[in-house]
Amino acid sequence: MRVIKPLLLALGFSLSATALAATQIQLDSSAKGAVINKNIYGQFAEHLGRGIYEGLWVGPDSKIANTKGFRNDVLAALKDLHVPLIRWPGGCFADEYHWRDGIGPRDKRPVKVNTNWGGVEEDNAVGTHEFFDLVELLGAEAYVNGNLGTGTPQEMAEWLEYMTAEGKSTLAELRRKNGRDKPFKVHYFAVGNEAWGCGGNMSVEYYTNLYKHYTTFLKTPANNTPKWIASGSHGDDTSWADYMTANIKQKMDAVSFHYYTLPTGQWDVKGAALQFPESEWISTMQRTLAMDTFITNNKKVMDKHDPEKKVGFYVDEWGTWFDVEKGENPGFLYQQNSLRDAIVAALNFNIFHKHADRVHMTNIAQMVNVLQAMILTDKEKMILTPTYHAFKMYVPFQDATALPLKLSNVPQYKLGEFAIPAVSATAAKAKDGSVYLALVNANPNKAETTQINLDGIQINSVSGQLLTADAMDTHNTFAKPDTIKPTAFSATGKNGKLSLDLPAKSILVVKVQ
Repeated sequence: MRVIKPLLLALGFSLSATALAATQIQLDSSAKGAVINKNIYGQFAEHLGRGIYEGLWVGPDSKIANTKGFRNDVLAALKDLHVPLIRWPGGCFADEYHWRDGIGPRDKRPVKVNTNWGGVEEDNAVGTHEFFDLVELLGAEAYVNGNLGTGTPQEMAEWLEYMTAEGKSTLAELRRKNGRDKPFKVHYFAVGNEAWGCGGNMSVEYYTNLYKHYTTFLKTPANNTPKWIASGSHGDDTSWADYMTANIKQKMDAVSFHYYTLPTGQWDVKGAALQFPESEWISTMQRTLAMDTFITNNKKVMDKHDPEKKVGFYVDEWGTWFDVEKGENPGFLYQQNSLRDAIVAALNFNIFHKHADRVHMTNIAQMVNVLQAMILTDKEKMILTPTYHAFKMYVPFQDATALPLKLSNVPQYKLGEFAIPAVSATAAKAKDGSVYLALVNANPNKAETTQINLDGIQINSVSGQLLTADAMDTHNTFAKPDTIKPTAFSATGKNGKLSLDLPAKSILVVKVQ
C-alpha cells in the first residue's frame, strides 16, 4: 500500500477500492518504439492436409465459386485480414519440393507422394504460378522457401531465375510460355527449413557452410532482390542465431525461428483442442508466454555480432499444436480452434510488438484447415475461427509505431504449478495518427480492471471490439458459425486517463481519438 498509494496519486487516480485492485498502465506518447512491421501478421500455407487443396484451392472448374482456382469465400475473408505476406510451399514440404514439378499444364504435372504429411498424392496443381496468383489476388508479399534438403544450388538458382529474370534467357522464356510475361516479385527467400530437423538433421556449422555455398549462386535483378532468410533454431536453443550471425557476413537478412505451444509440453500427447481442463488452459498460456524469453535470449546473442540490428529475427512458424481431431488423417494436422487459441494469438502479438526492433516477420501455422488456422472449410462451407477474429482486431497495428508501456500492480493468475500475469497490453500510434490499445485478460475466471494514463492525450472517444465467451473452449462450427465473434465496445475517458474493464478470458482492442 505504501508503494501503490503515491504512484496512484501521482497518476491522478482516486484511491477507490477499484483503483487499488486495478492494473496500472502508463503510456508515454512522446517515446516512440520500433515500427511494427505489417509482416508480423504474416501467414503460412504449406502443402499439408487440406490447407491448400480444398482450403484455398478448388481449381477453376469447381462448382465452388473461385477466381483462378482459389475459392472466393476464403479470398474475401483473407482480404478482410489485410494479409501482408504468405510463406510457401513449406515447412518440411519445402525440402522435398522440386519447382519444375509445379509449372506447365496442370494435367501434365507429375504426381508425387507427400512423404511428410499423410503419405497422400501431391498432384502439383498449385505451383509457382498459382502461388503468385494467390499473393497478387490478396495484395500480399511473397515468401518463397527454397529446397536445401534434397535440392541443389543449381536448382535453387534456376528457380530464382525463372521467377525474376527480365531478359530473354531460356528460363525467362519458359516462364512466358507458361503464361507469365513479367517477372514475379519475390520479397523473401529462405534457404531451407528446419535444417536441424526435417530439413536435413544438420549441425549449425554444416548448415552455415551450405548456406554460404548456396547463396553464392542465388542471383536476381537488382530491382527484384529478396531478403535472404537463413534457417534458424527452435524453442530455447540460441546456438543457431549466435553462430550464424557471427559467421555469415553477407546475403543474410534474417534468421528464422520456430516455436509451437503445446498444452502438455509433450509431443506424443499434446492435449485436446476442445473440452480441456483449466489446468491445460493455464499451461497453454504459460508455455506461449515463453516466446518472450526465447526472443529475448536470441536477441542477446545476435546483439553481440550485429549491434546495429541489421539482421532480423523471423518467427516464421508459431501457434498452438493440439492432438489431431478424431477421424482425421493424423498427417493432416486438423484441429478445432477456440477462444483459447485467440487469447494465445493476442498474447503473442503483444510479445512481437515488444520486440519489433528485431522481429520484422512472423508466420502463424497455418492459414486454412491446419493447426491454428484462420479459416476452416468443409467442402463448400467455410467458418471463421476465433484466431481469425483476433488477427482482424489487430489489423490497425500493421506498420504502426509501438508506444512504450509500463505495467504495474498486475494481478497473477495461478493454478497448481503455473502462474502468469493476468493482464497483457500493447499500444501503438497508427499511420493515421490514432492511438490503439490492445489488452488481454488471460484469467478465465475473473474480470480485471485497468487504469490507463495516456500521458495527457486528449480523449474524445474510445471505441473498438471485444472478444470473449462464457466457456474456455467456445468455438464456431459449420452448424453454428457465429457462436463467437467480436462485439462493439466503447468507453469514456477524461484528462488523459481511462479505465477499462476486461471480462474474464477476453481480448479488447480500442482506438483512442
